[in-house]
Amino acid sequence: MGDYIFKEIEKKWQQFWEKEKIFKAEVSDRPKFYCLEMFPYPSGKIHMGHVRNYTIADVYSRYKWMQGFNVLHPMGFDAFGQPAENAAIKNKTRPDIWTHKCIEWMRSELKKMGFSYDWDREISTCDSDYYKWNQWIFLKMFERGLAYKKASAVNWCPSCQTTLANEEVVDGGCWRCHTEVKQKELEQWYLKITDYKERLLEDLKQLKHWPQRVITMQTNWIGKSQGVEIYFRQKESNKVIPVFTTRVDTIFGATYIVLAPEHPLVAEFIKGKPQEKEVAKFIAKVAKESKVVRASSEINLVKECWATQENKGVSNGLKKEGVFTGAYAVNPVNNEEIPIWIADYVLMEYGTGAIMAVPAHDQRDFLFAREHKLPMRMVIQLSDVSCQLTSDSMTEAYEGDGIQVNSRQFNGLANQEAKIKIAEWMEQTGIGKIQTHWRLRDWLISRQRYWGTPIPIIYCLKCGIVPVPYADLPVELPKDAPFTGEGGSPLEKVKEFVEVSCPKCKSKARRETDTMATFFDSSWYFLRFCSPKYKEAPFDVKEAKYWMTVEQYIGGIEHAILHLLYSRFFTKFFKDLGMVDFDEPFQRLLTQGMVLKDGEVMSKSRGNIVDPDAIIKKYGADSLRLFILFAAPAETELEWDDRAIEGAYKFLKRVWRIKNNLKEKADPAIVRVLHKTIKKVSEDFQELKFNTAISSLMELTNAIYLSGADKEVFSKLVILLSPIAPHFSEELWQILGNKESIVKAGWPAYEPNLLIEENITIVIQVNGKLRSRVEIPVDTEEKKLKEIVLSDDKLKPWLKGKPIKKFIIVPKKLINIVV
Repeated sequence: MGDYIFKEIEKKWQQFWEKEKIFKAEVSDRPKFYCLEMFPYPSGKIHMGHVRNYTIADVYSRYKWMQGFNVLHPMGFDAFGQPAENAAIKNKTRPDIWTHKCIEWMRSELKKMGFSYDWDREISTCDSDYYKWNQWIFLKMFERGLAYKKASAVNWCPSCQTTLANEEVVDGGCWRCHTEVKQKELEQWYLKITDYKERLLEDLKQLKHWPQRVITMQTNWIGKSQGVEIYFRQKESNKVIPVFTTRVDTIFGATYIVLAPEHPLVAEFIKGKPQEKEVAKFIAKVAKESKVVRASSEINLVKECWATQENKGVSNGLKKEGVFTGAYAVNPVNNEEIPIWIADYVLMEYGTGAIMAVPAHDQRDFLFAREHKLPMRMVIQLSDVSCQLTSDSMTEAYEGDGIQVNSRQFNGLANQEAKIKIAEWMEQTGIGKIQTHWRLRDWLISRQRYWGTPIPIIYCLKCGIVPVPYADLPVELPKDAPFTGEGGSPLEKVKEFVEVSCPKCKSKARRETDTMATFFDSSWYFLRFCSPKYKEAPFDVKEAKYWMTVEQYIGGIEHAILHLLYSRFFTKFFKDLGMVDFDEPFQRLLTQGMVLKDGEVMSKSRGNIVDPDAIIKKYGADSLRLFILFAAPAETELEWDDRAIEGAYKFLKRVWRIKNNLKEKADPAIVRVLHKTIKKVSEDFQELKFNTAISSLMELTNAIYLSGADKEVFSKLVILLSPIAPHFSEELWQILGNKESIVKAGWPAYEPNLLIEENITIVIQVNGKLRSRVEIPVDTEEKKLKEIVLSDDKLKPWLKGKPIKKFIIVPKKLINIVV
């Protein structure tokens, strides 16, 4: 029956699955299961991160198929985006040509892994029959006031005459030409996600099967804060400077306030002062900085959740830079004059663009005050009088609870009680107002790039902003746009695209040349998969009613906020349109861990890439699948190990050899091991614990090598292994005489009565070598066990005339007699 030759086997079964459409999903009376992994950007080659993500989803989908579910497991490509445009410029080609070549290559690589996709449902977001519906959704939002335009600052390269993403700003310069980057005000399109903030926050309670880490990250990103807006006043002009805080109990400890460099009052405060030139120089310097760098709190939020709900619009982790304006503010609670500073870590976009600084009770303020030699004042003291703190002796801010001190009429109150009383007093006296603030801001979707969905808007001098009529969708990208990398968006240079007639008055008008952020495309693709060829709307409502919601969603933790938040927002919008009847798109979420090599994330720059294609050629896709699942739990990081991939290959060859030595009838003991394994593997698969499931399959294989197996036991082992090593298992299933695909075999059930151990088989070794086996009652005492073993005739030749030095017992498994 031959050796295990994976190259012949894998190609054979991939062709069979495709020809027979084994994984085609159609609406039926069977219970459905929708399994989805975050679709990839088509870079052209899959990497080990893709392999891990997609293998996890594939095993789970195959398991559900075999349980009798009608499984939807689709694949597509998140195909728009800046990398393709950059590649087109570099390679002197068009982005569409480049992208479709990459998609073809990536599709072939995914098929080599044997993934169980319904390829008839493939979508690509750069195809006009997909992005037509992006435009349709935009127009629906525009009609409801959720899409609007306003001015905002962007990174701008004066040399290339184009905007740059934050990631394209390297050491303050353009990544392409190294020209110093400026901040430029541009009119940009936004989506009013803030209208959904309450629902986005409240509905997190429905997500019982999401990682708590992701729930916390989204909660803090939305950032609902109860606090007080306090009305400081500038000393000279008496102009109000509103400051929001959640720590009103520390107001008597405010020793300075900090404004964002962009704050509209800064120019007035510094005019004519000795500090005017220094402040202006600092503002110009900050204007060149990426706001992502300035707001490093955002980066930290994406990488890890904030520890608290407090949001003061400041960063944590980078050195804070600032300058004194020369102006002073009056603290309304005690009429104290305190200096007004500006600093890079306060952004106009967050809160009011101004913070009160209480260095004794806020670590970020503490570090800034130490750096710039600003005063500190304790206003919350430890309740234990023997452990009193002083501002002079502090090495870090005290951010805990305690008793109010230096707080006038509120002295002696517990600070949590003082929060309420101070807030009420401020409202009564008109020096502050109790408010709820949100961290969430509206979503900027404008990109001054070519390779994205054109925004379906026309500008008319008579009619103003005019939406493109639905009948005229899609607004297609012109094929002949010039790609030089210079002079702004290529769309602006295509006369036929830009110059149009106004849909209302028919006079001359011009088309919007901004395109949509690619997150727009991925915010609803899971719904398009339900009916990818539907031509009347973004998706067929009836098909979506059957397939949605997604029972299992799988993707990286880096998407924990933006993509997942936007997808939740779009779902709620579709519900408002009456197109869906649910609030949340994804029932269960797994964020798989990264694949590392030598302790670091794989990357070309580090030179530690392991090419999946090379591994497939050497060991086969099934060995790679087995290794990637066995090496670590799905949600943790995985360290690549060349020896372990070799071990996975050897294990499959070991299972392969069992077919040559099948017994007529299996021992009762091995049948019991089989049924225990069925139970354990089924439970582990359901919880996505594939590493422990594989461990159980290896134990069963070892037991078969010791006791042998008949065709029925071996067939069950092959079925249990099939979601993990599908090509290998299909071939064995056929060798065992089966005509249909193993996918149709059905998932085996265990017999509860066979889980109860009456007798167990004990392996007997002499000096570590297998010499016999004995079957004994499971509750046999150790003394009786020794007697039974020493009376075994098979052992006598090995023990004759030799004193026993040691009797090593591994309970319920083996005895090693050392002589």
